[in-house]
Amino acid sequence: MNLPNKLTLARIGMTVLMVAFLLVDGSVWAWLAAVMYALASLTDAADGRIARERGLVTNFGKFMDPLADKILNYSVMIVLVPEGLIPTVALVIILFREFMVSGIRLSAAEQGRVVAANIWGKLKTLVQDLSLVLILVLRAAGAAALVTTANVLLWICAALTVLSGAVYLWQNRDVLKDADQKGRK
Repeated sequence: MNLPNKLTLARIGMTVLMVAFLLVDGSVWAWLAAVMYALASLTDAADGRIARERGLVTNFGKFMDPLADKILNYSVMIVLVPEGLIPTVALVIILFREFMVSGIRLSAAEQGRVVAANIWGKLKTLVQDLSLVLILVLRAAGAAALVTTANVLLWICAALTVLSGAVYLWQNRDVLKDADQKGRK
């Protein structure tokens, strides 16, 4: 197994630890969760770059890297919903977009095509990652403006999610058209 794939699997392992830290009361655990999330997010940036630069792109990595990202981000969001830090409706919007994009990618793969992430999806991911780091740091610090800040950031993420999802859908409408045509044959 190559280094990028090991980093991807490490991100999944770090997610398990981070969720455990989030579920335990105490400032130390909250800080550990924040640090663990930041480190896991850095592995996401590193594994793709290393894979491309060293020619280590694999089918396993193409599949597991985005899955590991989703496991990381949505685990954090789901754990923080009961604390009022993640608006449930914003999370549903974000998850809806992810399922839609995954469906388009699956349809494209069945047609022998690869659908790459666009700039809007990358921007959405960056803002989402930075927002979650900030929320976790503010949570660990016991900041007074935590709930308001978290809610504003997640609504910004939801808005970017809608925008990136709409652009993704528009740019890949031919994938859906072709999938529909194949289903009629």
